[in-house]
Amino acid sequence: MRNASREMCEIFSPHRRALTWRRVWLALAEAQHELGLPIKAAQLRALKAGIEDIDLKAVARYEKRLRHDVMAHLHAFADLAPKARGILHLGATSMDIVDNADLILMRDALELIRQWLITAIDALAKQARKHRKLPCLGFTHYQPAQPTTAGKRIALWCWDFVRDLDEIDARITGLRFRGIRGATGTQAGFLKLFDGNAAKVRRLESRVAVKLGFKTCEPITGQTYSRKIDAQVVAALANIATSVHKLANDIRLLANLKEFEEPFGKEQVGSSAMAYKRNPMLCERATGLARFVIGLAQSAFQNAAEQWLERTLDDSSNKRLLIPETFLATDGILQIVAHVADGLVVYPKVMRARLAAELPFMASEDILMAAATTGGDRQALHERIRVHSQAAAAEVKQHGRPNDLLDRLRSDPAFAKVPIARLVKPEAFVGLAPQQVDDFLKNVVAPLKRRHRKTPRRQPEINV
Repeated sequence: MRNASREMCEIFSPHRRALTWRRVWLALAEAQHELGLPIKAAQLRALKAGIEDIDLKAVARYEKRLRHDVMAHLHAFADLAPKARGILHLGATSMDIVDNADLILMRDALELIRQWLITAIDALAKQARKHRKLPCLGFTHYQPAQPTTAGKRIALWCWDFVRDLDEIDARITGLRFRGIRGATGTQAGFLKLFDGNAAKVRRLESRVAVKLGFKTCEPITGQTYSRKIDAQVVAALANIATSVHKLANDIRLLANLKEFEEPFGKEQVGSSAMAYKRNPMLCERATGLARFVIGLAQSAFQNAAEQWLERTLDDSSNKRLLIPETFLATDGILQIVAHVADGLVVYPKVMRARLAAELPFMASEDILMAAATTGGDRQALHERIRVHSQAAAAEVKQHGRPNDLLDRLRSDPAFAKVPIARLVKPEAFVGLAPQQVDDFLKNVVAPLKRRHRKTPRRQPEINV
């Protein structure tokens, strides 16, 4: 895969899906054995012995005949453990296997997404700390505005990903086992297997859930778990994509201004025609993939809305594409963010030059007040600054010359007593931006890192 990590690709591989189905079948058989159904220990040993011997070609041959993927996998598994053929899938319906397996795969994928998010947050936090005091021109409406700091801007990106991490944590924590429920979710088949003993049916479900790593089951289902679960998960991934898109677009805009750049390899080619170019190709790739993920959210909500009564099958073909593709693309864009954030290139001198071009206009109010306090007429001073500002703006816009407003003011006797150089220091215009970065890192990022100290950090595998 060009974008997704090997681990995420493996989670959604045909082999992993087949293995997970077999794990559910085995857990069900084990629990049934433990609760007294006529399933022998030798049959369970046979299933365990063959669980990882997955022949997808054999499955395909069965599916060509049976036109049913679950039954095809069931027969292929039974061929490896013929003694257990009669007890496999006992009392179950396809969704007892497929839905629970899907939840396991989503849980594994969400945990990997969590690792990528923490890696990206770590990298952004380091850059925010490093550049916490570096003044740069702020932009509103992409027009020059009050200065901020490069670190504050990076912290804004980081905060979006922290919010995304909170949502992913909530999705993982709230993910329940679908349960062992049968054809319409009533557990009628299992109730018959246990001769009407409802307590044993509940214990069966609980034991299977625990064996597969879940503490709780969905409180009630039809044949499937509610597809709102898929919609919630995909929406969380789409929120991540939104954060990625925002960061990547900002870096692309700043790359044009030569203030920020994504990392660029020693022998990397920016353009086949224009050899001098350093195109922001990683951030461009990220924005494209992010739009793809955001667009997929609609399908997830439609799948949830379109389920009729206890279930219909029209979600299945969509879901088989939707869930893997959303996770694979999100995995890819988070790798890009982690890589770009870790190697982010910042150009302080360019930032200062741009500030120098704009700051005289922004400092004019401070200069006016300082001149007024030395005994000047405030209204007359205002008019002189207005005239000088218009002339300086004309020099910039009409003639392409540097902003000479400060030189004009220095040569005007009305401002002779004003310490202009001191009033136009960039650091004086960034407000509390450095302290805001410090507070954010201390009060938000540090507790997050402590909470997730055991979560592995990832190394990006992207194809640069």
